[in-house]
Amino acid sequence: MSRRTSRRIPALPSWLPVDPYILALIGTVVLAALLPVSGTGADVAGGASTGAVALLFFLYGARLSTAEALDGLKHWRLHLTVLACTFLVFPLLGLAGKGLVPHVLSPQLQDGFLFLCLVPSTIQSSIAFTSMARGNVPAAICAGSFSSIAGIVLTPLLAAVLLGGSAGGFSTDALVKIVLQLLVPFLAGQLLRRWVGGFIGRHRKVLGYVDRGSILLVVYTAFSEGMVAGIWHQVTPLRLGGLLAAEAVLLALMLTLSWYGAKRLGFGREDRIAIQFAGSKKSLAAGLPMASVLFGAHASLAVLPLMLFHQMQLMVCAVIAKRRSRDPLPEEAPVLPAPAEALNRRSGGGVTPVSGSG
Repeated sequence: MSRRTSRRIPALPSWLPVDPYILALIGTVVLAALLPVSGTGADVAGGASTGAVALLFFLYGARLSTAEALDGLKHWRLHLTVLACTFLVFPLLGLAGKGLVPHVLSPQLQDGFLFLCLVPSTIQSSIAFTSMARGNVPAAICAGSFSSIAGIVLTPLLAAVLLGGSAGGFSTDALVKIVLQLLVPFLAGQLLRRWVGGFIGRHRKVLGYVDRGSILLVVYTAFSEGMVAGIWHQVTPLRLGGLLAAEAVLLALMLTLSWYGAKRLGFGREDRIAIQFAGSKKSLAAGLPMASVLFGAHASLAVLPLMLFHQMQLMVCAVIAKRRSRDPLPEEAPVLPAPAEALNRRSGGGVTPVSGSG
């Protein structure tokens, strides 16, 4: 007992409303601000970041069970609804954010705000919140997986169309980078899953640290380039406050539309929960590597809105999931006595108990 206790890693207090990984990301940004890498070191960090992005998408492909994904296609209406929220409604709201320029957002922050709306949905947090709220967990797993797969193709294409020159446009160089750094590693992971899937499953925790460490490296490289280029002078406290307000409105709209829109489409409670959590969130793990490929030296400002939105969605969805978990399920609703039974009780007549009523 004592040996097991001594190996525990100190955890943050449960009341602290900040994801520990967000604290690590903030610390990485601070490190990049104080000690930005430049010159030859920047070339080495850039190469390591490119390799980290490829490794991330290889692990994504190796983790995804093709059989589970094909089985999940049976619930196609739910998955199409989540995909519509992620890659149709979100981008339309992001385009509406152009009306906030220049009074609320700068053009660079608005590009990041729009890019945030193009990123695929999360997997882990969607599953966790759906489970907490007693929703359709298998549907959340498949919806998040389909969104991640579709995002590998749709996010770069939408960024090229909607962001134009800010994300490299339709240049051959940008297309080659996307294919080599995102799509090829993902497909390689799928092809090699038969041989490496067991190893990844047995070392899931360790590889989780590899995932997060790779993302921290991408963040450090991107924000170092931003510091060297001097782009952080463009972000004032007023602009930052405007960005947070715009993201709060965006999250509120998506949570409302996904919940009540799913109701109008005839989905039940469990499916609506899966649609709300999978259709209203954005993946930091997928968005950061994509931004480093699409935006290059300007990735730091492009990912800032995504980092802020990620923490906001975790805090808000945690509150919603806890409230949904207290909702009575249909089988938990109190059973009222039938009219004839109540009449017999009032008249003093006996009632034969019904088996299985409990």
